[in-house]
Amino acid sequence: MAVIHHRHATVRGHRLFYREAGPADAPVFLLLHGFPTSSYMFRDLIPLLADRYHVIAPDHLGFGLSDAPGVAEFDYTFDALTDLTEELLAGLGVTRYAVYVQDYGAPIGWRLALRHPEAVTAIVTQNGNGYDEGFVEDFWRPVWAYHRDENPETEAAMRGALTLEATRWQYVTGVPDETLVNPEAWHHDHALLSRPGNDEIQLALFRDYATNPPLYPRLHRYLRDSAVPVLAVWGKGDEIFGPEGAKAFATDAHDAEIHLLDGGHFLLESAVDEAAALIGDFLDRKVAA
Repeated sequence: MAVIHHRHATVRGHRLFYREAGPADAPVFLLLHGFPTSSYMFRDLIPLLADRYHVIAPDHLGFGLSDAPGVAEFDYTFDALTDLTEELLAGLGVTRYAVYVQDYGAPIGWRLALRHPEAVTAIVTQNGNGYDEGFVEDFWRPVWAYHRDENPETEAAMRGALTLEATRWQYVTGVPDETLVNPEAWHHDHALLSRPGNDEIQLALFRDYATNPPLYPRLHRYLRDSAVPVLAVWGKGDEIFGPEGAKAFATDAHDAEIHLLDGGHFLLESAVDEAAALIGDFLDRKVAA
């Protein structure tokens, strides 16, 4: 079994929690989680890859076991979360890495790649969107409405996404056998979402999400120009980022490898062994070779 270290680093005065495992001299694999979870989502994946990769999985500020300063103390945007991740990597001496992105991890990962294209050796996207085709309209309609017009009605719709039932929905929707999903996962997320002031943090990021699609043309150009290897391993039952989002990577990424698996938004909860086999094979061929 891999030895996993649970660490903190101080970045710009904020304590960021991260999980770290694997040989220090092995290729780095950076895991970037989404909403509403944390590096906890990688708890089963890390041991399957840490025999041959140096795995680093941080909790974004406001999530998991990282600090969660209030919105009056920190301006929660995807640019700002990227700044912290960038400085965390610099502090750890990481200059080259493959990256796994899921949900919110995707816009952070895209920003990192656009800032430092030479740093990224490969991309694994697991229900991490980079194309307009991936957005499932029914889910995203209230998000765009909240961005266009912040008012009590649109805010109430977004607060609905912070409930226990909404969190459970993200985990079990699209999973053929819901009994494969450990309920501790959504209860863990909801407990952290329910901390005083965390609702305002999440609302700020909901508002800022609209800054992400305008980056997509630059992302697509980067994929074409860099020829960075891309693996899309996607829960095809996801009703947030649908399978068309995975297929779209073939438009710009050179020889993109696309796998649609039975599962939902949090694919690792129900298909970690299948996903890990695909990821490990991809990294072995594209990064470790």
